[in-house]
Amino acid sequence: MKVSLFITCLCDAMFPRVGEAVAHILARYGVQLDFPKAQTCCGQAAFNSGFWDEARATAKTLLEPFEDSDFVISPSGSCTGMIHHYYPKLFEHDPVMLEKANRLKEKTYEFSQFLVRVMGVEDVGAVFPHKVTYHPSCHGSRLLGIREEPIRLLRNVRGLELVDLPHAEDCCGFGGTFAVKMPEISGAMVDEKTQHVLETGAEYLVGTDLACLMNISGNLMYKGKPVKVLHLAELLVEGVKLAS
Repeated sequence: MKVSLFITCLCDAMFPRVGEAVAHILARYGVQLDFPKAQTCCGQAAFNSGFWDEARATAKTLLEPFEDSDFVISPSGSCTGMIHHYYPKLFEHDPVMLEKANRLKEKTYEFSQFLVRVMGVEDVGAVFPHKVTYHPSCHGSRLLGIREEPIRLLRNVRGLELVDLPHAEDCCGFGGTFAVKMPEISGAMVDEKTQHVLETGAEYLVGTDLACLMNISGNLMYKGKPVKVLHLAELLVEGVKLAS
C-alpha cells in the first residue's frame, strides 16, 4: 500500500513541523509516507478568486504525482475539500482529466479522517495534562463532514481536559483571499473568535487547518494572550513524547 503526503502550500512553506508530526503519528502504525516532490498548490486561492484557468493548470500538477498512490493524506481540511468538491467541477469538460480528478478525490483524506475512519485509530497512546479547546474549521466540517474524528482523538489523550468552544461553528474570519479583500470584516470575525477562545480558559487551542490556526494565533499574539495554538497532529506527537 502506497500512502502519500499532500503537504499543502502553507504547511510546506510555514509549518513544516506539522507535516513531520503527521508522518510521525502514522509511522507508529506502520505507514511510511511517500512524498512526491512534484506536488505544488491545489489551486484553491486562484479558484476562489475566479481565476479558474489558472486554478485548473495548478490542479493538474497534483493529478500526476499522486496517480499511483493508494491513499493521499493532507494536514488540511481546506485543501482536501478543494480536491473533493471542486476538482470535478474544474475538469467537467475534460473527460480524461475528470477521471483522474475523481480518482484523486476518492483516495484523498484529511489527517484525522484517515486515522479514525480508515485506520480505525482513536487512541494514539498520548498524554497531555492541559486544558484544551478545539476549533472546527469551516471547510473541514462543512465540506468534508469532519466533526467527531478530532474530538475522538482528543478525548482519548490521557490527562487532557477538553472544553467546548462557544460558537465553535463560527468562521475565524480568514477565508483565504476574503481576509485580504475585506480586512475589516475579517478582523472583526477573528476578534470575536479569540474572545470565545479566551472565555474557555484553555491553555491550548487545537485545530486541523493551518490557515485558521495561523489567523487565530496571530490575533492572540497581537492581544498579548498566552494561549498556545497547535495543529492536532502536533498535539498528538507532543502527547506521545510525554507518554514515552
